Amino acid sequence: MKKIALFAAILTCITVAAKAQNASSTATQTVNLNLSNAIEITFTGNNSATGAAVNLAFNTVNDYANGVTSSEQGLKVRSNKNFTVAVKTNAANFTYTGTTSPAPVMPIAGVLGVMVSANGTGGTIATPYSATAYADLSSTAKNLITNGSKGGNQAFAVKYEATPGFAYPAGTYTVDVVYTATQQ
Repeated sequence: MKKIALFAAILTCITVAAKAQNASSTATQTVNLNLSNAIEITFTGNNSATGAAVNLAFNTVNDYANGVTSSEQGLKVRSNKNFTVAVKTNAANFTYTGTTSPAPVMPIAGVLGVMVSANGTGGTIATPYSATAYADLSSTAKNLITNGSKGGNQAFAVKYEATPGFAYPAGTYTVDVVYTATQQ
């Protein structure tokens, strides 16, 4: 009888221990992030790839003699890789709108320059451009900033200087300046 009572007590403990265990199950799923290289350059004033028009007014003789400079024009690059920014104009000469006929031909080189007035890209301002002097623009792309660091808000700013002198008649002279950000 003692053996049966002992056996019953052991069986009860085993049953209680078996019922006290929690059942579990596991499921696993793989998540893949399929990232692509991505880059964007925009003007900070309007968060667009097309900046607002920059109007340089020549109203006095001193403007013609000394040239006119623009206010700062901010741009930013968002890229998941380091990058370079190049600059060029869309033509070798300004487009003329006015009353003089035939239309005067004003070259970009020697008249329109750019300076990097602020550089928060982590990159280097490329020669011939600088933060202290204006360098001529042309229709040939040249690096403006090299080795810009990847990131979501790599900002820089430029200023323009126009020095047409006294050789051109009144009218509006227009050219587009094109900035291209390229991943390295």
